[in-house]
Amino acid sequence: MSARVIDRLSSHARHMRREPTEPEKRLWAHLSRSQLGGFKFRRQAVVGTYIADFLCPPTGLIVEVDGDTHADAQRDDRRDAALAELGFRVVRIGNIDVMHNIEGVLAHLLGTLQAMPARRTPHPNPSPEGEGLTGI
Repeated sequence: MSARVIDRLSSHARHMRREPTEPEKRLWAHLSRSQLGGFKFRRQAVVGTYIADFLCPPTGLIVEVDGDTHADAQRDDRRDAALAELGFRVVRIGNIDVMHNIEGVLAHLLGTLQAMPARRTPHPNPSPEGEGLTGI
Protein backbone atom coordinates (compact mmCIF):
# COMPACT_ATOMS: atom_id res chain seq x y z
CA MET A 1 0.00 0.00 0.00
CA SER A 2 1.41 3.39 -0.95
CA ALA A 3 2.10 6.20 1.48
CA ARG A 4 -0.50 8.26 -0.36
CA VAL A 5 -3.23 5.67 0.26
CA ILE A 6 -2.23 5.35 3.94
CA ASP A 7 -2.35 9.14 4.33
CA ARG A 8 -5.78 9.32 2.69
CA LEU A 9 -7.17 6.52 4.88
CA SER A 10 -5.65 8.01 8.04
CA SER A 11 -7.05 11.44 7.23
CA HIS A 12 -10.51 10.02 6.57
CA ALA A 13 -10.37 8.00 9.83
CA ARG A 14 -9.44 11.17 11.78
CA HIS A 15 -12.39 12.98 10.23
CA MET A 16 -14.71 10.11 11.16
CA ARG A 17 -13.41 10.15 14.77
CA ARG A 18 -14.17 13.88 14.99
CA GLU A 19 -17.70 13.46 13.60
CA PRO A 20 -19.12 10.13 14.81
CA THR A 21 -22.71 9.14 14.29
CA GLU A 22 -24.98 9.07 17.33
CA PRO A 23 -24.94 5.23 17.53
CA GLU A 24 -21.12 5.27 17.30
CA LYS A 25 -20.94 7.82 20.14
CA ARG A 26 -23.26 5.73 22.27
CA LEU A 27 -21.35 2.48 21.69
CA TRP A 28 -17.96 4.17 22.18
CA ALA A 29 -19.12 5.42 25.58
CA HIS A 30 -19.22 1.73 26.61
CA LEU A 31 -16.16 0.45 24.73
CA SER A 32 -13.66 3.20 25.55
CA ARG A 33 -11.25 2.95 28.47
CA SER A 34 -11.40 -0.90 28.41
CA GLN A 35 -14.84 -0.80 30.06
CA LEU A 36 -16.17 -3.91 28.32
CA GLY A 37 -14.57 -6.83 30.13
CA GLY A 38 -11.18 -5.13 30.14
CA PHE A 39 -10.90 -5.37 26.34
CA LYS A 40 -9.19 -2.40 24.68
CA PHE A 41 -10.80 -0.91 21.59
CA ARG A 42 -9.76 1.66 19.01
CA ARG A 43 -12.34 3.60 17.02
CA GLN A 44 -12.15 4.34 13.31
CA ALA A 45 -9.02 2.20 13.01
CA VAL A 46 -7.28 1.72 9.68
CA VAL A 47 -7.01 -2.01 8.94
CA GLY A 48 -5.41 -2.77 5.61
CA THR A 49 -7.33 -0.70 3.07
CA TYR A 50 -10.42 -0.38 5.29
CA ILE A 51 -11.52 1.72 8.24
CA ALA A 52 -13.13 -0.29 11.04
CA ASP A 53 -15.68 1.45 13.24
CA PHE A 54 -14.25 -0.29 16.33
CA LEU A 55 -11.28 -2.64 16.60
CA CYS A 56 -10.16 -4.78 19.53
CA PRO A 57 -6.50 -5.38 18.57
CA PRO A 58 -5.77 -8.17 21.09
CA THR A 59 -8.55 -10.38 19.68
CA GLY A 60 -8.85 -9.06 16.13
CA LEU A 61 -12.56 -8.35 16.55
CA ILE A 62 -13.96 -5.58 14.37
CA VAL A 63 -17.34 -4.13 15.31
CA GLU A 64 -19.23 -2.37 12.54
CA VAL A 65 -22.22 -0.19 13.38
CA ASP A 66 -24.48 -0.42 10.35
CA GLY A 67 -27.07 2.08 9.27
CA ASP A 68 -28.30 3.38 5.94
CA THR A 69 -24.78 3.56 4.50
CA HIS A 70 -24.45 -0.24 4.70
CA ALA A 71 -27.28 -1.04 2.32
CA ASP A 72 -25.04 -3.02 -0.07
CA ALA A 73 -24.84 -6.48 1.56
CA GLN A 74 -22.63 -7.90 -1.21
CA ARG A 75 -20.07 -5.13 -0.71
CA ASP A 76 -20.12 -5.73 3.05
CA ASP A 77 -19.63 -9.47 2.45
CA ARG A 78 -16.58 -8.81 0.23
CA ARG A 79 -15.15 -6.44 2.84
CA ASP A 80 -15.73 -8.94 5.66
CA ALA A 81 -14.07 -11.70 3.60
CA ALA A 82 -11.02 -9.49 2.91
CA LEU A 83 -10.74 -8.65 6.61
CA ALA A 84 -11.10 -12.35 7.51
CA GLU A 85 -8.17 -13.12 5.19
CA LEU A 86 -6.14 -10.67 7.29
CA GLY A 87 -7.15 -12.58 10.43
CA PHE A 88 -10.01 -10.39 11.66
CA ARG A 89 -13.56 -11.28 12.61
CA VAL A 90 -16.32 -8.77 11.86
CA VAL A 91 -19.47 -8.39 13.93
CA ARG A 92 -22.15 -6.13 12.52
CA ILE A 93 -24.51 -4.31 14.85
CA GLY A 94 -27.46 -2.27 13.62
CA ASN A 95 -27.93 1.38 14.57
CA ILE A 96 -31.35 0.55 15.99
CA ASP A 97 -29.90 -2.11 18.29
CA VAL A 98 -27.27 0.32 19.60
CA MET A 99 -29.87 3.00 20.21
CA HIS A 100 -32.58 0.80 21.75
CA ASN A 101 -30.83 -2.31 23.12
CA ILE A 102 -27.33 -1.27 24.19
CA GLU A 103 -27.25 -3.79 27.05
CA GLY A 104 -28.03 -6.63 24.61
CA VAL A 105 -25.37 -5.36 22.20
CA LEU A 106 -22.77 -5.21 24.97
CA ALA A 107 -23.66 -8.70 26.23
CA HIS A 108 -23.34 -10.07 22.68
CA LEU A 109 -19.98 -8.35 22.13
CA LEU A 110 -18.60 -9.47 25.50
CA GLY A 111 -19.62 -13.08 24.84
CA THR A 112 -17.99 -12.93 21.42
CA LEU A 113 -14.78 -11.42 22.82
CA GLN A 114 -14.53 -13.97 25.62
CA ALA A 115 -14.92 -16.84 23.15
CA MET A 116 -12.17 -15.56 20.84
CA PRO A 117 -8.55 -16.63 21.16
CA ALA A 118 -5.90 -13.93 21.45
CA ARG A 119 -4.49 -12.84 18.10
CA ARG A 120 -1.22 -14.42 17.12
CA THR A 121 -0.48 -12.15 14.20
CA PRO A 122 0.42 -8.49 14.59
CA HIS A 123 -1.99 -5.73 13.62
CA PRO A 124 -1.35 -4.74 9.97
CA ASN A 125 -1.26 -1.04 10.93
CA PRO A 126 0.38 -0.83 14.36
CA SER A 127 0.25 2.26 16.56
CA PRO A 128 3.02 4.77 16.08
CA GLU A 129 6.17 3.97 18.04
CA GLY A 130 5.68 4.64 21.74
CA GLU A 131 1.98 5.53 21.56
CA GLY A 132 0.23 4.56 24.75
CA LEU A 133 3.46 4.15 26.72
CA THR A 134 3.43 6.23 29.85
CA GLY A 135 5.87 6.46 32.69
CA ILE A 136 8.64 4.70 30.76
